[in-house]
Amino acid sequence: MAAPVDYQRAAPDSGPIKAIPVRHPWRWVSAAVLLVLVAMFINGFFIAKIKRGNSLETRFGWGVVGEYFTSGVVLKGLLMTIELTVLGMVIGIVGGVILAVMRLSANPIARWVAWVYIWFFRGTPLLVQILFWYVVGYAFPRLSLGIPFGPDFFSFSPNDVITPFIAGMIGLGLNEAAYMAEIVRAGILSVDEGQFEAAQSLGMSRLLTMRRVVLPQAMRVIIPPTGNELISMLKNTSLVSVIAMSDLLYTVQLIYAATYQTVPMLLVASLWYIIVTTVLTVGQYYVERFFGRGSSRQQPLTPLQRLRKMVASHPDVPPKETLDEMLRSQAPFRRGGGALA
Repeated sequence: MAAPVDYQRAAPDSGPIKAIPVRHPWRWVSAAVLLVLVAMFINGFFIAKIKRGNSLETRFGWGVVGEYFTSGVVLKGLLMTIELTVLGMVIGIVGGVILAVMRLSANPIARWVAWVYIWFFRGTPLLVQILFWYVVGYAFPRLSLGIPFGPDFFSFSPNDVITPFIAGMIGLGLNEAAYMAEIVRAGILSVDEGQFEAAQSLGMSRLLTMRRVVLPQAMRVIIPPTGNELISMLKNTSLVSVIAMSDLLYTVQLIYAATYQTVPMLLVASLWYIIVTTVLTVGQYYVERFFGRGSSRQQPLTPLQRLRKMVASHPDVPPKETLDEMLRSQAPFRRGGGALA
């Protein structure tokens, strides 16, 4: 029988293990290629010049962009775009909540009416709906208000009331209501059924339960897609340019029709859309944090909180706990003007 081998004594003394990191040459190659492409993009988009007529100009006419970017006509069109966005979303949110409640109602007539509305407005293009409201006077020369199948109290012509602004607002708002209805319905269904039962056991009506118990909890699910719809609404307002509505896009179209600076004016509109979209995105982020406070997950740090954390982690800055202790130790001096006996 062979004697047992002492592996510790048999193994050579090779010293500490030297770890050699794995090399990733293709990472550096891909990074270099991307940097070259970014440099080419910056040069072609902002720096490179071409000859137009007797002068050298940048490819996209940044001088013209700077000239018209803050002009009064463009800012007036931007204001009209923002007004359409706000009013269209208000109509869409209010209508969406009503339609969602109807979809979840125990009344079969209400359910079917809401379903048909959503089916129709989601099934037809938004541009067609805006055009329809603009020419609604063709189908309804006179609109009246009174008793159904009875006498009318008063009547009016749609052509006298429905301006391009009203047509665009109605078209955008009613179309948005169909999408918001499904968003709100999904948020309501995400609330646990026990919340409804608990509210009913307290004697709360269905409407009060929906307003005080269900919707506040459903907002955590409703807010993110609603923010996306708001941004989409901002860009969809450009469709009202087909009915000669003086929004941002139609305004720049009028300018480049007179100056022939098509690309620079389209860049002006695009930059303003990006700026407003960025503002809405930041607002959506903080609204989501506000309504997500009741979730079990830890809230991510805001950019300002991250900056404070970076400053607090600096070696020359004392931590927050130390600062709190210093303030508490100085409190008696601030109150009484001297140390306590």
